[in-house]
Amino acid sequence: MKLLFIGDIVGSVGRAAVKQVLPALIDKYHPHIVIANGENAAHGRGITASIAKDLFTWGVHGITMGNHTWDNKDIFEWIDDEPRIVRPANFPPGTPGQGSAIIRANGKKLAIVNLQGRTFLPPIDCPFREADEQLERVRKETKCVLVDFHAEATSEKIAMGWHLDGRASLVVGTHTHVQTNDETILPGGTAYITDAGMVGSREGVLGMERTAVLSKFKTQLPARFVVDEGKWQFHGVYAELDETNGRATAIEKIRLTEDEWLIMS
Repeated sequence: MKLLFIGDIVGSVGRAAVKQVLPALIDKYHPHIVIANGENAAHGRGITASIAKDLFTWGVHGITMGNHTWDNKDIFEWIDDEPRIVRPANFPPGTPGQGSAIIRANGKKLAIVNLQGRTFLPPIDCPFREADEQLERVRKETKCVLVDFHAEATSEKIAMGWHLDGRASLVVGTHTHVQTNDETILPGGTAYITDAGMVGSREGVLGMERTAVLSKFKTQLPARFVVDEGKWQFHGVYAELDETNGRATAIEKIRLTEDEWLIMS
């Protein structure tokens, strides 16, 4: 199975980059399934039903979320009716939506699981315990499992990679918007990267307009952050999985800038 994962999509700049670049990436890698993190897709905070529809139309098969899942309140009206979107599974019982899903596309079947870290993020149920429960359940349907661990601390993400080695096919970190250089295949066959990065403006700070961010850091006064409209960067991960046992056989970072794209085009 060939799998493409797109890092955190940030605002309209990120969405435009996905629309432009994804067809070429599909031509290059021929992925059977494309998954994207969409928790910042709407103005940098949350996602809307129309944006999710656009992503699916452009070639995304499943969407993972994170700590900004609920920022657009209308999500409560439709998330239970959209089986291709998962929110962190370790939200408390009774939370709308689902923490895992089975994505079927191009004759392949992939389980996606979304988890949220607890270090430097709001209190939430234990992601390690929830990971055990989710993996035990979804592996009954398919051995190919992608886990999006939406977390702040690199140590917590690395720990999750080791915790799931041999049980998940790919553990990809999201949330920090900074792509790490540690992609690897762990001894048990799990492909891992601490953070896939982001798709959004590279001229701001983590995709947000830099003036307000600088003001916040320098004055410690409240500041309204808005999505930056500068040139984009596109980060993601490509992986190949052995469907017979769920082990990863390859992992590759994807890293493009708008300037590079214009030259290539």
